[in-house]
Amino acid sequence: MAQKYRIYINEKVILLTAKTPKVSTQYQKIDAEHFDLKIVYHWVAKQSCRLFYVLCDDAKAFLKKLIKDNVLIEAAGGLVTNQNGEHLFIYRNDKWDLPKGKIEKREKTKIAAVREVEEECGIKVSKLEEKICKTYHTYIYKGEVVLKKTHWFKMSYKGKAKLVPQLEEGITDVRWFKKEDVVTIVKNTFPSIIDVLEKEQLITDTEALLSE
Repeated sequence: MAQKYRIYINEKVILLTAKTPKVSTQYQKIDAEHFDLKIVYHWVAKQSCRLFYVLCDDAKAFLKKLIKDNVLIEAAGGLVTNQNGEHLFIYRNDKWDLPKGKIEKREKTKIAAVREVEEECGIKVSKLEEKICKTYHTYIYKGEVVLKKTHWFKMSYKGKAKLVPQLEEGITDVRWFKKEDVVTIVKNTFPSIIDVLEKEQLITDTEALLSE
């Protein structure tokens, strides 16, 4: 299967792919040869279309070049599951999200992921499990277009402590959701979170969800 990667600009999606998307009529093509993220960011923001794609022979190599050519900020977070099979979500900026944050200088990725979950939700992670995936999104930071790579990990929690949202980080709610209620999250979350939920098979047909 040919590799493909998604880069998010707010609610918009840029798909890096070696194959034209199946629902290509919903996508707007961006030329790979002259792709400059700093220019593309502002151009995409002005378009009414939400879905874009870049046709490239090697999507992984294309992404590596983007990382090399732009300011990269790395973050880490997790999808926490409790003993009842429920999943932990936070509410921030009027959207449901997963706990995550920037990796501190010389901090290991796994350590950062656990720290951010514990700080933002007020719990003690029982076990750090395998890595789920990496997601990419771009935004303006200190007047400059930057690319953020977030490392996502599976985690488990066995306690019964009261959830405490980290208010100083703009988090107003922390809540456990059953698998069948994750649809509530999908209706009001960031596209990159949909990627994580898809990897963990909590949702299916991501392409359709992103094109809604």
